[in-house]
Amino acid sequence: MSVTTSAGDWPAVRPEVVAEVVAGLSARLQKRLDGAAAKLARCPATRADGQWRVEVDEETLLVLHAPDGLVATAADVRCGCLLAPACVHRAAAVTLCPLAEGAPDPDPAQPAEAPADGPRPGAPEPQAPDAAEPAPAEPTPAELAAARHLHRAAGALLAAGVSAAGAVAQAELLRAAHGARLAGLHRPAAAAVAVVSRLRAARSGAPEHRLVDLVAALRELLDVTTALTAEQRHTPLADLRGTARQAYEPEGGLRLYGLFAEPVLTATHAGTLSWAVDADGRLSTLAEVMPHTDAAAAPGQAVGAGSRPVRLGDASLSHREFSRAGLSVQGATRSATGRLGAGASVRAVRATGAAWTAEPAARLWAVPVAEQVARALAAQETPYESRPAGSDLLFLDVTLLGAAPTGPDGAPQLLARCDDIADNAADNAADNGPEDGTADGPGNLVLALTAGHEHPGLPYRENLALLATAPGLRLRVIGRLERADRPELRLLALGTPAREEAEGPTLPAARAGRANLGLERLQTADLPAPAGLRQPQPATAETPLSPPVHVLARRVAQTVTTGRHALAPGEAAAADRRLLRAAGLATAADLLDGLRAESAGRRRDVFGRVLADDHDGFATAWLAAACYTEALATALCAAAWAGEG
Repeated sequence: MSVTTSAGDWPAVRPEVVAEVVAGLSARLQKRLDGAAAKLARCPATRADGQWRVEVDEETLLVLHAPDGLVATAADVRCGCLLAPACVHRAAAVTLCPLAEGAPDPDPAQPAEAPADGPRPGAPEPQAPDAAEPAPAEPTPAELAAARHLHRAAGALLAAGVSAAGAVAQAELLRAAHGARLAGLHRPAAAAVAVVSRLRAARSGAPEHRLVDLVAALRELLDVTTALTAEQRHTPLADLRGTARQAYEPEGGLRLYGLFAEPVLTATHAGTLSWAVDADGRLSTLAEVMPHTDAAAAPGQAVGAGSRPVRLGDASLSHREFSRAGLSVQGATRSATGRLGAGASVRAVRATGAAWTAEPAARLWAVPVAEQVARALAAQETPYESRPAGSDLLFLDVTLLGAAPTGPDGAPQLLARCDDIADNAADNAADNGPEDGTADGPGNLVLALTAGHEHPGLPYRENLALLATAPGLRLRVIGRLERADRPELRLLALGTPAREEAEGPTLPAARAGRANLGLERLQTADLPAPAGLRQPQPATAETPLSPPVHVLARRVAQTVTTGRHALAPGEAAAADRRLLRAAGLATAADLLDGLRAESAGRRRDVFGRVLADDHDGFATAWLAAACYTEALATALCAAAWAGEG
């Protein structure tokens, strides 16, 4: 049976396959590649028995062999035209396919035929095991050559901008990424693949595109390749190289208590990620993530994965059930980032869970807010695949204030007042102050709660809108820090706070007093009646006057969008310089002037033709401005959460 799909639902493809197929085109066909891809995108594709078949015209049939939803080799893309295999149809097809984000990191104790945990989004592809001998203390010639190739390719893509960085420029960066991976530079290779994925989303207008993510990916790639080729390094070489796969260490017996579960939704994968805490307060994760080939059905696949059984030993409970229960595990293995292995020797049985207000979960909320924010900001500087589990999560007690009047990009927002129990417990016990959260001090911090994921197919937004109708409701929440110049949190899960337990749980007993906002839809009956709630003073999340960091940040982002010629000297340059210097940001003004100078500093021959340029000076100037903006934004976010504005 065949199923008709659209080009957006084509299988994923390995990055090195894209590089190989595009490199096989002649120069004449490479110039036609973007147009051919746009034309092929309008052709319907039929899927049957792991094959995607596209009728290019009456005489040409294009076939993609992807039994597991993944085009693994160039030979899996076949075309019936006379120019095949060096035809533009094959290259256009792999250009339209989403890039594979990597397979799961295998557990050494797990047999090859056993299913593994799903992939962590953005994780590098598994490669052959690292050699037994230690890595060289200095970069090898092969590593230096690969890093320089990556740097040049990234600089050329930055100079072109989103609009001009077509399939050929993307394939060149992917070819450099494949060479870096073969040389053992896994972190910059993964960063390069992330750049191409985000660039494709920007060019296609995909709903998941965020310019800030593309800027961050380019900054990470240029920063790592610059550090690798520098004479003096301030980052350990092992961190710059990265690892091909995560190592799992034996943990013996573990007593796990479920915390919450969240959906995972990317361009190629969908599923559920469960979080648990052990008796020592360390966080761990279990995943049920699989590739998807239908973008429209992917949100349902992610939510539905929450009802699938946890793949750990003989445990007979789903991910939703595990978020409110526990597991007793023998022979456990766990990676440095907290991922639990599902090897054949692992034994696990269902056990009782623990409330968020009881140990060991309660200690997560006992950490002062300032310490949690500092930890989360530090985690954002670490590659995703190297972050300890939960380092980017915040555990807060809040009082809802109602919907925000406006939100960035029209996204729904909910205002809440944060109660820092670590700072205010002693004061509340001493003077029995007001309980409505209107007192001055750390507990008076107002933050904006936003959806954990922006996809409308997930229940985050609906739940946020319902919570906005219950001002005065006290909650214990889990979310991810959103770096901004005002306190902002992406809401993932909520439960009943400690001081409300005596009056009964906020949520029905069937939910064990908590809810996974990305997997479950709240109902009006789940919330207490408004008459029984204390109504606090209305509040708004007023943003204090901040330094005009946006002047430099916008120019950095504008360069990524438009390319090297985006910052032409003129009246705007003088206005930017005056505004930054008037605010005391002389370094920002100098960096912006340097970026403008490099943007316009193209050499020409006697006939006025632009000479070839490796864009190194331009990329260096852009990287300096981007890193400065990143550091200043981090400092402003920390100050906002500290109440310093």
